[in-house]
Amino acid sequence: MSSESISPQVKKVLPGILATSIFMQMLDSTILNTSLPAIAKDLNESPLNMQNAIISYVLTLALLMPVSGFLADKFGTRKIFIMSLVLFALGSLACSLSQNLNQLVLSRVLQGIGGSMMTPVGRLTLIKTYPKNELVQAMNFAIIPALIGPVLGPLVGGYMVDYLSWHWIFLINIPIALVGIALSLKFMPDFRSTLLNFDLKGFLIFGAASFSLSVSLELLGNTIQLTPILMGLTLGFLMLYFYYRHAKREGNPIFPLNLFQVRTFRVGIVGNLATRLGISSVPLLLPLMIQIAYGESAVTSGWIVAPMALTAMFGKSVVIGILDRFGYRNTLMTNTFVIGLLICAFALPGINTSIYWHLPIIALLGFFNSIQFTSMNSITLANLRNYHTSSGNSLISVNQQLAIGFGVAFGLIILKLFEGDVKLIQNEIHNAFRYTFLVIGSLTVLSGLVFRRLHFRDGDNLKA
Repeated sequence: MSSESISPQVKKVLPGILATSIFMQMLDSTILNTSLPAIAKDLNESPLNMQNAIISYVLTLALLMPVSGFLADKFGTRKIFIMSLVLFALGSLACSLSQNLNQLVLSRVLQGIGGSMMTPVGRLTLIKTYPKNELVQAMNFAIIPALIGPVLGPLVGGYMVDYLSWHWIFLINIPIALVGIALSLKFMPDFRSTLLNFDLKGFLIFGAASFSLSVSLELLGNTIQLTPILMGLTLGFLMLYFYYRHAKREGNPIFPLNLFQVRTFRVGIVGNLATRLGISSVPLLLPLMIQIAYGESAVTSGWIVAPMALTAMFGKSVVIGILDRFGYRNTLMTNTFVIGLLICAFALPGINTSIYWHLPIIALLGFFNSIQFTSMNSITLANLRNYHTSSGNSLISVNQQLAIGFGVAFGLIILKLFEGDVKLIQNEIHNAFRYTFLVIGSLTVLSGLVFRRLHFRDGDNLKA
């Protein structure tokens, strides 16, 4: 199938199909964040030890996303996308039936297998369907409906936990998946590729690197023994070096090294990883602080966090105008700096201050996060050749998931370090959260310097 043969009706519906998958994933993750304390209580676990339920999912995504492009090229985008929705729905059902943390983690892995193909294949289909001057607008349209997920997630999760049970937060994914499957059967284009030489060795080496680095960070939050952590980090970086050696010799590596010769791709990948380390920990830390430090209910937590997604919708509606006026370089540098300051601002309200003082900070953060993600994703893909689209798109997805996993682990590690220093926090858990926000906010401010490597004309080819 070629992009020229795509009907106008399919072009109209396709962003909505991608929105369905993103909506489901965003709803799932935001519901889980606000529901973790309730799940922990039911499973007899500490809320601060529940990161396994998040990291297991994110790690599965990062490990298996490199295969998504190859599977889509070989079997067709329609079949793989539908299969991913089925697996995600089955994983959701298994999560709802889990009786302990180990079962929940395994069920999240099954969800992750589906999720590893869902968004990358949907986005790949979008990239192959639209010309570059229409791509940003199409992606933007796909993400706007999906942003309803983060609005509903905290609220629905809060009400379900307080008035039903946490099991229902996973069952809600099943009808959404069925809608996505029905739309995909009728409207999803079935792109394939004749280049099907899958780099299994490179996939295994890169997967081993991702796994070792992720597990090392998780161990850092759960053990005081440095030996296994250092061994994991050493193995991870060694595997990355082996992959570099392998990719130089391999004729068709899973992630070609010449991808990084494209400056906008190189800066976009590094910028995504650096800035998301701080940004990704906020959606987990905020509900935990509201429920643990302030002692509020899951419903209250949901209402307070929800404005972040509402203002994100507004951000999506103005981002193209902002990029056209200021360019990608200025937008990303300034925007990252503002996001870092807003994260630091969560440390300002004291424990005796009304919790609703966090609302304006949360609302502003949602707006600037929205601009950040759209700008980073589009500039990273801006100058890739057509034959690099699949591998580049997969690497972006892997990079984002690793950054989210690292961010969640990093945020909880910092929080636990401050929690353990009773003198510094004066035996008040809220101070541990405040110091954590200051650390991750400051690092986010510094990460904005990555975007200095962009040229002021970068991204001009994305303008309509």
